[in-house]
Amino acid sequence: MENSELQLPTVFALEQNYPNPFNPRTQIRYSIPAESFVRLDVFNVDGQKAAILVDQKQHSGLYSVEFHGENLASGIYLYRLDAGDKHQVKRMLLLK
Repeated sequence: MENSELQLPTVFALEQNYPNPFNPRTQIRYSIPAESFVRLDVFNVDGQKAAILVDQKQHSGLYSVEFHGENLASGIYLYRLDAGDKHQVKRMLLLK
């Protein structure tokens, strides 16, 4: 296979944010194997929505989104990825 060939993901995956813990920015990476409507939200531990990071149709591929927590309190946050009928949640820690 040539290096110029694009390799599309074959599985739905939400990776752990990096860095974690973070202050005040972190990267969230995910992959979707088929075109679908994608939603990536951040919630506090009480279930209140803190941010909407992605809310659109996306092609199959690997994605990276930067999350900015400057206006949030220190603590544990959950981020949830929804793509088609697939869902996954991970935790991250904001330390100020």
